Amino acid sequence: MSENVYDLLKERGYIAQCTDEEAVRELLGKKSVRFYIGFDATADSLTAGHFLTVMAMMHMQRAGHRPIAMMGGGTTMIGDPSGKSDMRKMLTRETIDYNVERFKEQLSRYINFGDGEDSAIIANNADWLLDLNYVNFMREIGVHFNVNKMLAAEAYKIRMAKGGLTFFEFSYMLMQSYDFYKLNCDYDCELEMGGDDQWSNIIGGVNLIRSKTGRNAYGLTLKLLTTSDGIKMGKTMKGALWLDPLKTTPYEFFQYWRNIEDAKVEECLALLTFLPMDEVRRLGALKDQEINKAKEVLAYEVTKIVHGQEEADKALAAARDVFAGGGKSANMPTTTYSKDELDAGKDLITMLVDTGIVKTRSDGRRQIEQGGVSVNGEKVTDVKRVFTSADLDAEGTLIIQKGKKVFHQIKLG
Repeated sequence: MSENVYDLLKERGYIAQCTDEEAVRELLGKKSVRFYIGFDATADSLTAGHFLTVMAMMHMQRAGHRPIAMMGGGTTMIGDPSGKSDMRKMLTRETIDYNVERFKEQLSRYINFGDGEDSAIIANNADWLLDLNYVNFMREIGVHFNVNKMLAAEAYKIRMAKGGLTFFEFSYMLMQSYDFYKLNCDYDCELEMGGDDQWSNIIGGVNLIRSKTGRNAYGLTLKLLTTSDGIKMGKTMKGALWLDPLKTTPYEFFQYWRNIEDAKVEECLALLTFLPMDEVRRLGALKDQEINKAKEVLAYEVTKIVHGQEEADKALAAARDVFAGGGKSANMPTTTYSKDELDAGKDLITMLVDTGIVKTRSDGRRQIEQGGVSVNGEKVTDVKRVFTSADLDAEGTLIIQKGKKVFHQIKLG
């Protein structure tokens, strides 16, 4: 190991908080360290929010450290209340197990899981949490937690303010702390990493290990991707920005990063690509129209990591075709209707909802009334406008455009 990965993570802007910066830096500089990041399987795909932590794992593994990807097969049964205003929907065991398998498949694209000594490890906290004896757990683990300190934790503040924190969720910190303790005992895991909203839970695990074993353990949190207004990045008109190409197409994924606000370009280049920092700073310093070149590089590089170079090339070509060719490209997002459906007529609001350009009919109506929607290059302001197969152009398509940047084509299927 040459460059200390702690310095790399700090320079690129990953690190939010660390339990002992000097000790962690020294630890990461002198030996291969086993560290873990947990993934609660609340959906059947990872999101852009997860991707930042995956990038940190990739940097760590490239530097010679050994990741433990900890699947939350047990903790997902409860759900982390950190930063949540409402209790998570409870999922069945079967759904969670399915989601865990999807997470494993996706992570294997980015992290080296194999048989070698430096290969990443997959663990699942369902293996030790689901069969716990409650009384024994409270006697062995619960006695190490002070309720007053727990109530003061950032993880619970939003739920406490709304008066809705249940004991069911309150136990989550104990379970995540126990995870770190188990991985420390079973795998010699010395470091837990996670999003900055996990700080309180990570501290709980560090303190539990020290109380139970007398050994040192460490925690490091990663910056959360947010807009300039403090809102989590990764939300699209269709909802979350997924890493699964069937849920968010590579073109839509590319377009999200191509259209981010100017102020976030340099930060995202540093966190979500492997470009050298000199190049990151050069691109981030571009101004006015030139910043669009940096956004295109960002979108291409992130899409290449997530979906591969071929899909990144297609997305780049499609994006350029759309703007140069009046909104047409073979690789752009497409929705198909049968000829019978179109012959019967489709109102524009329905098509806007079906394509995911808007979330609701009321939003679609507002966009049309405000002059923000065009079809085949012509602005449409009539909210009752209906289209049929007779409206398809010579190539058999309808191109719907919202604003300057969102394009979607309708075809017969």
